[in-house]
Order: sequence, then structure tokens, then C-alpha cells
Amino acid sequence: MNGTTLDAVMAELSGLQDPRVREVNEKRGDDHGVNLSKLRGVAKRLKTQQDLARGLWATGDTAARLLALLICRPKEFTAADLDAMLREARAPKVHDWLVNYVVRKSPHAEDLRLAWTGDPDPVVASAGWALTGDRVAKSPDGLDLAGLLDTIEAEMRDAPDRLQWAMNSTLAQIGIVHPEHRGRALRIGERLEVLKDYPTPPNCTSPFAPIWINEIVRRNEAPA
Repeated sequence: MNGTTLDAVMAELSGLQDPRVREVNEKRGDDHGVNLSKLRGVAKRLKTQQDLARGLWATGDTAARLLALLICRPKEFTAADLDAMLREARAPKVHDWLVNYVVRKSPHAEDLRLAWTGDPDPVVASAGWALTGDRVAKSPDGLDLAGLLDTIEAEMRDAPDRLQWAMNSTLAQIGIVHPEHRGRALRIGERLEVLKDYPTPPNCTSPFAPIWINEIVRRNEAPA
């Protein structure tokens, strides 16, 4: 499908808009009405097309940007590209996919993590904390885990929602993956009570850090 025009793809996305899907998405801040399974089907057909991905992103349309993130080549974006894209990505799903599907695969991920974590924009800072949580779990060498816990303890309770969520996820990962810090992570979670009352569907783990930590540790330690 290489050579597909931007206009053709935009017309296809327009045809996939469903008012019922849009109504549900708008409650979460995502201003589009395309079913994500159908969007992934379009991406699978288009395959990787970096120029088309850039064109889709430039439209500013949320569904187009989500598709762009599925068909792009993460390693071809510069750090400046990714920084600009993050600051433009205000829809939560675009923000999440950009961080998870593109930035994490970029050679610039660590430099951006360091730059974003202390950014005055809490949405940008949340991306830095999301990358930090990933490093805590997968490649913690060089991280000051005690220092991260200090920051979380001091700032998480009053942080804006998206930043708070990312900091809480980092707290949970520290407690799950690093037994030497587990006790403190649990105490911080219990004292701050962040997401303690978050509505959690049946058979899902609560995002409240003490419950989350204890449940994953229990699963990991259960006999095979």
C-alpha cells in the first residue's frame, strides 16, 4: 500500500467515524470516533510509511495522529521532533501512544526522560515519569530510587491527574521490582492514599499502590 495519498487516508478515517464511539471517547478527552480495532486494521494494511505518518500527524486530527503513530518509524524522529510532538499531543490516547509506541523505541528516550521529568508542564512531566517507571522496571542501573521516592512522597498527592498517575505507576514499580525499597513504597502509598478509591472493574488490580504492589508480588512469588 505504499504510495497511498494523505487525502485518501483522511477520507477513509472520516468514513470510519462513529458518533457512538466518539461519545464514549470524548468522556476520556479523546476527540475522535474511530474504533481502535478498525484503526489498527488500517495501519496493518498501510504498513510502515514514515512520510505518510508525518503528513497524518501534521493534520492535527486525533484519529490521524493515532494512525501516524502506528505506521511511523520511531528511530527516524529527532529528539526535537519528539519533544514538539509531545507538546502538541493533548488528547490522552495520542499522548499515551506517542510515549509507549514511539518514544520508548527511540534512541533519544533517555535524554527526553531527563528533560521531561522536571518540565513545568505537568502533561510533559507525566511523559518523563512514564519513561522513568519503565526504566525502574527494566533497566534501573544508574537510577536514584531513594531520590525518586523522595520526590514522589513530596509531590504526588497534589500533582495534576496525568502526572499523578505516572508518578504512582513509578511508585508501584519501585515497590514491585525492588524489594529493598518495598517497605517504604508501601508506606508512602498508604500515607498519601492516591487512587485509593479509584473504581476498579472485577478481576482487575487496583491502581492504589499498596494493593498493586502486594498483588503483583504475590503473583510473582506464587508457586508455578
